[in-house]
Amino acid sequence: MRSRLCTHLQDVREVEPRTPSGCEECLASGDAWVHLRLCLACGHVGCCNDSKNKHATKHFLTTEHPAIRSFEPGERWLYCYQDDLFVE
Repeated sequence: MRSRLCTHLQDVREVEPRTPSGCEECLASGDAWVHLRLCLACGHVGCCNDSKNKHATKHFLTTEHPAIRSFEPGERWLYCYQDDLFVE
């Protein structure tokens, strides 16, 4: 059975990462991150909630861009902040 997607995840498209080498804010400040997330609205690359700065979530709270995907090699899962929906 196929899981239902929220409209935010149904409408995602491939985007070019703005900073393919890492978290945009951490690169600018010289900080470190744990895992990376890609905003599927604008290409922002942010660090995950296991990272001390949580830039991916902060990006959502600032922009309201709801959909992200993992930006880790070999991972393709999606997440919608607005609907708290995780899809592998």
